[in-house]
Amino acid sequence: MDDVKAWLSKLGLSQYAEAFEHNDVAPSLLPTLTDQDLRELGVHSLGHRKMLLKAIGELDRAELRELAPTPEVRPAPPTAAPAGAVGIEVERRQLTVMFCDLVGSTALSERLDPEELRDVIRAYQESAARVIETFGGRIAQYLGDGLLVYFSHPVAHEDDAQRAVRAGLGIISAIHEPTRLRDDAPTRLTVRIGIHTGVVVVGDVGGGHDTSGSRSATRPTWPRGCRRWPSPTPS
Repeated sequence: MDDVKAWLSKLGLSQYAEAFEHNDVAPSLLPTLTDQDLRELGVHSLGHRKMLLKAIGELDRAELRELAPTPEVRPAPPTAAPAGAVGIEVERRQLTVMFCDLVGSTALSERLDPEELRDVIRAYQESAARVIETFGGRIAQYLGDGLLVYFSHPVAHEDDAQRAVRAGLGIISAIHEPTRLRDDAPTRLTVRIGIHTGVVVVGDVGGGHDTSGSRSATRPTWPRGCRRWPSPTPS
């Protein structure tokens, strides 16, 4: 939580660092905080809550990645294999990954209050999640206003690549209707969508027997090229 502490210190609000740390508020959770959440964290000053919500609304994905701590990678010491242990189980499988995010979210953040921007992003994410679930996808990560989605994992289908394309088109259709914001001007949200498909290797985490059932996928060796389907340009 040192990165959140440094961020609060930069805002001149370091007195709240202990409360953020005690409540496990990681950098990735900052965009989800509401005025009520800040009250529960002990930020009773209206001015301080406004300062925090404004600063959170101005964070972009690059800044959130900078805030997120980079785990220290240490080489594992050599260990003897337990008696009767077999080799690490691995599996090659086809995986399709889709990423989508809002176009112009920075301009929206300058136009809207933090609370209204959060409502717009939340409505977009909920609409996208319903479409993704319909086509058998699974949201692996929420990255600001972006979604990282897996098709084929953990449940594989023969047509997962086609499902991903249909899901992308479904998301575009779901947010195509103009959204009326606080200034009463209709705004049509637009998304960028990228889809990759390729072979990955899935194996047990660590060595020996893993009874936890945890599994991880290596970075896929993607084929060349990436198809992107932007939303229709508002007329």
